[in-house]
Order: sequence, then C-alpha cells, then structure tokens
Amino acid sequence: SSTLATTFSSGNPGEKQIVTTDLRQKCTDSHTGTSASAPLAAGIIALALEANMNLTWRDMQHLVVRTSLPGHLIAGDWKTNGVGRRVSHSYGYGLLDAGAMVVLAQNWTALGPQHQCVHTMLAESRDVGNKLVFSKSVDACWGRPEYVRSLEHVQARLTLSHNQRGKLAIHLISPLGTRSTLLFPRPNDYSSEGFNDWAFMSTHSWDEDPQGEWTLEIENMAPHERDYGVLSQFTLILWGTGPNVVNPSSPDFPRPSNNSCKTFDAQQICIECSPGFSLFLQGCVKLCPPGFTSGPQLLNLSLENWVDLSSVQACLPCNSACLTCSGTGATDCLSCPPHSHLVLTSCLHQNQVQRKSPLAPGFQGEKVESEATGQAADHSSGEPKEPPALRVAPPTQLPVIIAVLSCAFILAAFAGVFFLLQLRSGDASVAWRTKLPSVFAEIRRTRAGFGLGFHRRRERKTRICYKGIPTVWADEDTMVYGSESDSEDVDRHGERTAFIKTQSSL
Repeated sequence: SSTLATTFSSGNPGEKQIVTTDLRQKCTDSHTGTSASAPLAAGIIALALEANMNLTWRDMQHLVVRTSLPGHLIAGDWKTNGVGRRVSHSYGYGLLDAGAMVVLAQNWTALGPQHQCVHTMLAESRDVGNKLVFSKSVDACWGRPEYVRSLEHVQARLTLSHNQRGKLAIHLISPLGTRSTLLFPRPNDYSSEGFNDWAFMSTHSWDEDPQGEWTLEIENMAPHERDYGVLSQFTLILWGTGPNVVNPSSPDFPRPSNNSCKTFDAQQICIECSPGFSLFLQGCVKLCPPGFTSGPQLLNLSLENWVDLSSVQACLPCNSACLTCSGTGATDCLSCPPHSHLVLTSCLHQNQVQRKSPLAPGFQGEKVESEATGQAADHSSGEPKEPPALRVAPPTQLPVIIAVLSCAFILAAFAGVFFLLQLRSGDASVAWRTKLPSVFAEIRRTRAGFGLGFHRRRERKTRICYKGIPTVWADEDTMVYGSESDSEDVDRHGERTAFIKTQSSL
C-alpha cells in the first residue's frame, strides 16, 4: 500500500521490453526491471521541475497522485478511495503521465508545511487469535498546530509478537472506508520474532479527511490451535497538510456565487461583481482564496458594432514566487513557499548551493540589507529594477575566491623557498670556488721563492690541474701534473709533492 505510481518495465517472459541505448554505442531491446522504470520516473519528474523549479518532493507527490492514469493496468484489487480516486496495491494510482504532470506543474501553488499528528491507539495488549479487529476514533490533532486536515500518507507503528509471523495479514481502514493492506501473508516466512516497533505505511487515503474512526485488522490466514500472538503497541501517525491548503474540495475554499453579480454577458455568465466583491471562477466572492489577490482585470466586451474596454475587480493569481500576496508582482509577497524566505515583500529562493554552504549570519544580513536599500532607491527613482532575488547569487562565489587565493599563496611560498635554496646553493659554490685559488696562489708564491734564480723559466710553464676532486685531497699516486715539459727531474717532483702534503695538513 506504499506504492504511489507506476512506470513501464517488463517482468513476465514473452513480454515486450524497453528499447534504449547500450554499451559500445549500441542499442538494446531487452532492458528490464527497476533499471528501466526508475530512470523513466526520474526523467518525468525532471520535466515537471523544468516547468516549475519551486516544486518540493511533497509537491511532486501531489502531482503524481493527481495525474497518474489507472486505465489499461490489469489488477484484481482496484478500488475507489474516499475522495474518488482509483488506487491499487499493484500499481498505486496508475501510470505516470508526463504531459499532464508538466501542465499541472506550471501553475502549481506550493504546499504549506507538512504536519505530523501522532495518536496512541492501544492502551493495553490484545491477543491476536485467529483475527483481531481494533477500532478507535481520532480528531487528527484538531485545535493544535499539528492538525492534519488533508491526509498524505499514514503510518501504523506496531509491536506484534507471533510464533509464525508469515501467516499474518494486516489491514488498515480509514474513516472514509478505504481499506489498505499493510502486510500480505508470506508462506515462507517462518520467523517467530514478530514485529518490534515496525512502521507500515499506506498512501491509499491521499487527500482524505483523517478525522473519525480508524480500524486495524490482524488476521491469521493459516490458523492452528498452537498459534499465539499479542499486539502490544499500535500508534497511528498521520502525515499531511493543515487547513491553510488551497483545496477546491475543502469547505474553507470560497464558493463563487452569482447573488452578488452586477453584469452578465449574453451566455448569462457573470463578468462583473457588485462593489466589495471580486470575480472568481465565473462567480463572485467576498474574499479571494489563498494564492490569489483582488485586483483590476481588463474586460473586453464586444457589443454589436463597438468594443467596451474596461476593468473589473477580480481574483488574480499571485506571482509564482509568492505563496500569498497583496498584489501580482514579485515584490508583493505576504508569505513564501518552502525553500524561500521573505525579505521585505520579496521571496528569495534558497538554491541548492546556499543550503549546503550557508553564509555567516552577519554577512548574509548585510547583503540582504544592502539589496533592500538599493531596491528602495530604485523605486524612488521611478526606474524598475529586477527583484533582489536575482542578485543573491554572488555570495556563493566566495568559496571559489578563497580557493584561488589559497592556491596563489601556496605557489608563492613554494617559489620563495625554491629561490632561497638556489641562493644558498650558489653562495656555497662560490665559496668553494674562491677558496681553492688562494691555495694555488700560495703554492705559486712559495714555489717562486724556492725556485728563485734556478727554475724561473720552468715555473712559468708549470701548473697544477684538478680533474674531478681537488689535488690537495687526492692520493699521491693519483695526482695529475700538467707540466708542459717531459724533462722535469724527479727531485723537483718530490719537492712539490711534499709541499702540497704540508699545505693539506695545515
């Protein structure tokens, strides 16, 4: 009884299946199961949201219930509920109708907040036996804020023990006589655990008035003398809308009447009401219903050879951004639909990004205040400007700006560290390169003193070459002498080697 509606799929052998795209850029004609039906439902819902972006999940459920088609769906349990809708345990309210949903969604007035009314039905435990029937009247929380005037779905929360729960069938009957099967018997369920605070849901009484007597039936479909069961808890939870919902079938909805009509056309249809009344649904009402406001409407009346262009007082629909209003403009709102909030007289839509990343209270307040001030200035200048709801988006760019600045800071820090490392490496390299020439110079100066008058010519042509590591750190056998003359004697070579070792030890 929790099934709301149906989409196409396939389940029985030999039935036609869904044709759709497939892997490797191919098509398939054997798409089946929930893999086919769930995307179809999602696509239809997306079309409705495209027609009206302010729809909530509850609005969408109402659209589904009101537009689904029960025809051509074969089932043996189709019934008519308390408000005249056909419903089935197999198909819910019928097959989804994309076209009807889009048409209804375009001018749909958003629902008010959802109400939850809880009634404790059972005061003491009851034996199940072969069949238990329990009835109790409820007031649907009348006179309290959680009062439910129009039902959406109902839950029966049960704690029930039984030696074989698969034998049990559970039914719930609404005050208007709609019978919902909460649980069918299951022959292969041999569990003796029962149900501990289980919530069974039904959508078959949608839009019914929940006030009155509700009946719970628990039946053992395969009774045995040794079977036993006890119902120890029964809580009825009503979910729905309060009395402020625009429902044409509700007694609170104003009934147009011709008693206050001032002018009729040739077909005897009221086209103008008496002073103090407004034209609504070809009749006259004292007060316009929620979602409408009284205002002038142009009347195009053709009389023989001339046309009378005049205005009459009529109930005009509020702007789509408003729930209730004092005028037809986007800045004439008195209250707002869900996911919007009222700022002065405008409803600002709270988009998905703002819900996930709300601004700080101080920052958001300053933004709204500045926009409201700017709007007042625009009206005083006589130039119409777009409503502030269209200028709320910039704060959502703040996380992007912060991310960009953070990346720039990280890159700058990385570049700075790299530059410092390069600078220190360069200083060390310069120090190493400038240290060795001093040794060379000392060597040259010393050798010049030792060779004075004896080997001056040869000293000019003699030099020490370093290949890889400095010569002062190398082994004597691995030293390389770059003398340009091959006739140097062994004594001079030993003298130079001894001097280099002396300098190295110093």
